[in-house]
Amino acid sequence: RARERRARFVGKNGACNVAHKNIREQGRFLQDVFTTLVDLKWPHTLLIFTMSFLCSWLLFGMVWWLIAFAHGDLDHSTRLQRDPAEGTAGSAAAFVPCVTSIHSFTSAFLFSIEVQVTIGFGGRMVTEECPAAILVLIVQNIVGLVINAIMLGCIFMKTSQAHRRAETLIFSKHAVIALREGRLCFMLRVGDLRKSMIISATIRMQVVKKTASLEGEVVPLNQIDIQMENPVGGNSIFLVSPLIIYHVIDKNSPLYDISPMNLHHHEDLEIIVILEGVVETTGITTQARTSYLADEILWGQRFVPIVAEEDGRYSVDYSKFGNTVKVPTPSCTARQLEEDKSIMDS
Repeated sequence: RARERRARFVGKNGACNVAHKNIREQGRFLQDVFTTLVDLKWPHTLLIFTMSFLCSWLLFGMVWWLIAFAHGDLDHSTRLQRDPAEGTAGSAAAFVPCVTSIHSFTSAFLFSIEVQVTIGFGGRMVTEECPAAILVLIVQNIVGLVINAIMLGCIFMKTSQAHRRAETLIFSKHAVIALREGRLCFMLRVGDLRKSMIISATIRMQVVKKTASLEGEVVPLNQIDIQMENPVGGNSIFLVSPLIIYHVIDKNSPLYDISPMNLHHHEDLEIIVILEGVVETTGITTQARTSYLADEILWGQRFVPIVAEEDGRYSVDYSKFGNTVKVPTPSCTARQLEEDKSIMDS
């Protein structure tokens, strides 16, 4: 009976099952603020987006209120509100405020919003009386443009992240081992649900398992690249229709000594599949991942055909994407199969 299987290194949806703990140098994340903002969850991003604008409006609202207070605009406005007749007096008519219609902090805050988001209602404006007010106007406009650029760029990157495109790159739920061209092969199926292509798509596989060196060093997650084949040769694939990617189990393969009898006893075996390419519509590099544990590998089965020619064009039936059928397959390891062939040939 197989022992309890270990935790996945990579989930079926491509998420890496790794928790980072006891990171002492947290300040390194602040050295790349933009990437940190993009990596945050949406509620945190929207909270920072809102607070950045609100804090900048409050900060410059306080600055505008202090300018008005230092220039005496608030006292003059109070006198006019108490006695509107003073507005016709010669001394009152000669007074020019730094910003018109600033009566309190509330009006200064509203003016700060109007300046930064370029909403002009016509009630408040900067005069040429105070050079400091003109300087603050320039600074606030620059700060507002920087905040807009950072936050809008952050939201754009979050909505167009490469892993979103990977949601329509699918892998078969199970992998299979069967004969192909007289050799045992590990096979899986990959497909793209969108019509827009993945340019320069490449695919590779790794075996992740616990190993020990001759010196006694234990490597809990040793990653071993395995040679793979595909219908067009090499690692590059033309993913217009679903393809069956396979790995020939030879003497260089980590699966060389695995048989159907002991396959499910390899609870530390995990095969990771990584598909990379450039999204045709955006030019962004994307990556899709999945993994197969020992109990997700079917021995002696083969994927059913899903591509057929209909009315002068090729049709793909994705309802059969993961379907398999049983085929005659030796119940022995690839090593034993090669040894038997050598004996027969000799």
